[in-house]
Amino acid sequence: MTIRDWPAGERPREKLLISGPQSLSDAELLAVLFGSGCRGASAVDQGRALLQRYRSLRELLVTEQAQCLAAPGLGGRRYGILQAALELSRRHYREALQAGPALEAPQAARNFLQAQLRDRPYEVFCCLHLDNRHRLIAFDELFRGTIDGASVHPREVVKQALSRNAAAVILAHNHPSGIAEPSHADELITARLRDALALVDIRVLDHLVVGDTRCVSFAERGLL
Repeated sequence: MTIRDWPAGERPREKLLISGPQSLSDAELLAVLFGSGCRGASAVDQGRALLQRYRSLRELLVTEQAQCLAAPGLGGRRYGILQAALELSRRHYREALQAGPALEAPQAARNFLQAQLRDRPYEVFCCLHLDNRHRLIAFDELFRGTIDGASVHPREVVKQALSRNAAAVILAHNHPSGIAEPSHADELITARLRDALALVDIRVLDHLVVGDTRCVSFAERGLL
């Protein structure tokens, strides 16, 4: 029996239209994206098999391309669909951040940064460049490192902020370990960047450290 033979209220696409996407399981959402199954297995069956193989939806979405392309039931077309869906969610968070002043929507900034940085296997140092009303001008990835950290050069941070004509910045980086607690080195580089940017009248409004489940704010900790 194929999904087309199921009762209308049990078919993933129809269920989504009737009850909303929140009513679907992860496997059913994957089935809607895939559109069809294969001989002997429905799209829902394949979704369940992929979730079992990768242990979670998150692990499936962040698995390296080569591994995904070699996986049964996935392939280039479905890998492309999953990555497009993931990128749409990232852009959704970016638009929410661009809708108003970044400091008036701190959760929007956290959501955006977690979507961008949480699952990186290496450390990335980024900067949200803001205008004089604290609206987002641009989001730039400035430095990439290893699993242990990234080297941050104040001169390059100042140069990029000036090129963006920023009046203020929010600094951000991730901890691939998943632990968002700032290190002593994080505190030292934040102080150096704050002082260097102050020389050209650019304020550091915050520094957010992205972990597995949360972001830690330097401003909220009184570290700026």
